[in-house]
Amino acid sequence: MGLEVGNILEGKVTGITKFGAFVSLPGNRSGLVHISEIAYSYVNDIHDHLTEGQTVTVKIIGIDENNRINLSIKQAAPPPPRPERRPQANRSGGAGGGPRPRSEDAPRRSSRPPAGGYMTEATVPKGPASFEDQLKQFMASSDSKLSELHMNEKRSSRRGGRK
Repeated sequence: MGLEVGNILEGKVTGITKFGAFVSLPGNRSGLVHISEIAYSYVNDIHDHLTEGQTVTVKIIGIDENNRINLSIKQAAPPPPRPERRPQANRSGGAGGGPRPRSEDAPRRSSRPPAGGYMTEATVPKGPASFEDQLKQFMASSDSKLSELHMNEKRSSRRGGRK
């Protein structure tokens, strides 16, 4: 049987390093399961998940130009179910829960940056602009802000230097 990307097979863990685990495969071949492909959760120490001699199910996720075989344990099995999200009660000023309902008396807040921010009326595009146009506008605004800051620094250093 040929080893091809996408195949799911069984192998035996033959060695564990800090970056992954080596697995023997059929046909007297072996491959590496990188630490990021061991589990869907964060893996700090591979020994918490695998032991030498353990039989594992792996998926071939790549074969490079040197015929090294890249394997995945987590892609060989379906992902674990996500825990259901419970709706959170609205909290004042806290994280979670999403946007709070706005009372009719409360003023609407603009999504535009405040005056003195990087975007001004002149730099806000009037319609859909290409990425290049937006980038040019940002660079122009940024350059003017930087030059303004440098001028202010020069003024303050001149004042502080004279006594």
